[in-house]
Amino acid sequence: MANSRDDIMVRLLSDIDDKYDKTVGSFFYDTQKPVAIEAEALYNKIEEISSKAFVATATGADLDAKLAEVGKTRIAATYSTGNVTFTGTAGTSVSSGTQVKSDVLIFTVESSGTISSDGTVTLPAVCNVAGTVGNVPIGAINSLVVSVSGISSVTNSEAFTGGYEEETDAEARARYLSSAKKPATSGNKYHYEEWAREASTGVGDVKCIPLWDNDTSHTPGNVAGNVTVLILDKDLKPAGADLINTVKTHIENERPIGAKITVASAVALAINVNVKLVLQSGYTTAVAKNAITTAIENYLKNIAFAQDEVSVAHIGSCILSVDGVLDYENLTVNSGTSNIDIADNEVPVMGVLTVG
Repeated sequence: MANSRDDIMVRLLSDIDDKYDKTVGSFFYDTQKPVAIEAEALYNKIEEISSKAFVATATGADLDAKLAEVGKTRIAATYSTGNVTFTGTAGTSVSSGTQVKSDVLIFTVESSGTISSDGTVTLPAVCNVAGTVGNVPIGAINSLVVSVSGISSVTNSEAFTGGYEEETDAEARARYLSSAKKPATSGNKYHYEEWAREASTGVGDVKCIPLWDNDTSHTPGNVAGNVTVLILDKDLKPAGADLINTVKTHIENERPIGAKITVASAVALAINVNVKLVLQSGYTTAVAKNAITTAIENYLKNIAFAQDEVSVAHIGSCILSVDGVLDYENLTVNSGTSNIDIADNEVPVMGVLTVG
């Protein structure tokens, strides 16, 4: 039912006998107009309260309150970390808390050290600002905030990683609903998946394989007491070491006593596609190739941890979905025409697209 003041006014006036004048400016019109205005405000307030009461529609602090009802909190942003190398006079001390910077960010050294005889010392540091902005590339850190005698230069020879944004409303809502659909109790598989998801916003998806040994020194198999948690990053691709360590640390603090836990990244299964295209006039192979790559990447993300094979037919559909592609010939995936099996510990990722 529409509840604007005009809609309410129509309903109010319809309840008054038509023998009376109800036109604008009449007695009945003027007495009902304020009622319609107040009723509209009440309906709006009811809608606002209703939206705050349900996870599906709550936002911001209201969503935080819904999470708190089930013992959950929004995942906080994290600070990127990495190593910085100081160059200078041997014997020069670098104190913990020394600050270095890139063009726009400041980083704080987390432990002290002394420049060795080779003229350098490498120390761990953390970005002062949380979020992905701190994931700076190699060489981004280039100076000290305050000059230190005996230090001539500073840089980072590796990229800083591990900085993630605060969990968004959409991400928090999805995590809440996932736990509602897959109840986590007493260390069951869903509990491990929930712990992995709440460890960091960098986790894109999770798969728990109970009683599975992920020891790379031999063929993985069913082993009592072993629990393997496989994770993907935010882009639904294999996770890096920092994210794996973050998830492992969190799970170790939450899990029941007795289980042997392995947290690992899913292994990338490269999907290489070879195809000959029939293009509409005015379209180039290069443009079509980029669009096809994006379409296949989206398909592979959709089936990550959800399906056990890559469909050649679906890849064909991805190709035909691209503007300018009229048809294709000689499609092969990983040098064959059969669907590609995905192992329990694998995630399909786009490999090389070759267009003939």
